[in-house]
Amino acid sequence: MSSSAPSDLSPAEGPEERRFLSTAEAAALERELLDEYRFGRQQLVELCGHASAVAVTKAFPLPSLSRKQRTVLVVCGPEQNGAVGLACARHLRVFEYQPSIFCPARSADALHRDLTTQCEKMDIPFLSFLPAEVRLIDDAYGLVVDAVLGFGVRQVEAGGPCARALATLKRLSIPLVSLDVPSGWDAEAGDDAKDAVQPEVLVSFAAPKSCSSRFSGRHHFVAGRFVPEDVRRKFGLHLPKYTGTDCVAPL
Repeated sequence: MSSSAPSDLSPAEGPEERRFLSTAEAAALERELLDEYRFGRQQLVELCGHASAVAVTKAFPLPSLSRKQRTVLVVCGPEQNGAVGLACARHLRVFEYQPSIFCPARSADALHRDLTTQCEKMDIPFLSFLPAEVRLIDDAYGLVVDAVLGFGVRQVEAGGPCARALATLKRLSIPLVSLDVPSGWDAEAGDDAKDAVQPEVLVSFAAPKSCSSRFSGRHHFVAGRFVPEDVRRKFGLHLPKYTGTDCVAPL
């Protein structure tokens, strides 16, 4: 999911089959969904949020977890990836996990407000601050969902609230699940930013971005079953088949 302006790149310029999309291609694919297929922004956020929660259930199945391990901290930034994180938290609650949410910087965006209201009405707690002492987070939660930045968001300002949150996430011992692009990673080059996190699980939306070729965690899922088949062909995507009614597929 991108919050940046779409590129002028024509997807027909790269018809060869690939598993990874450049920043320009990913923006063009999203524009295709929004402009040609008339997907709504809220619809895409909901689809990706649901798929992200399903990916968590596959990487960390509820029956295999202790009561403490079922607690999930979802860290949501103010951009579109943060909105996906809010939707993900709501679905995790439906799936009987125990999510809590921390927003380093609140967004005035109407979609963020609506999703926040939904989470609040489902009694999902919002943290007023993120403990700087990582042991407190490691002891309180079984895993963390990183929805701080994501694709198309420029590197955060040094010392800002999102940068401080990332500095804490980098030091955690519990598993980290990153949505679409690990926060702090360059969407093209990968994890060369000083504020990069190292997730154990990555959930790529629609198709993996170029940087994910450098991902070395345990699980990489693609959440793109909603992408129409002719759009996949247009962008030359060669991705795993989805099993049964699954909305995510392992890479």
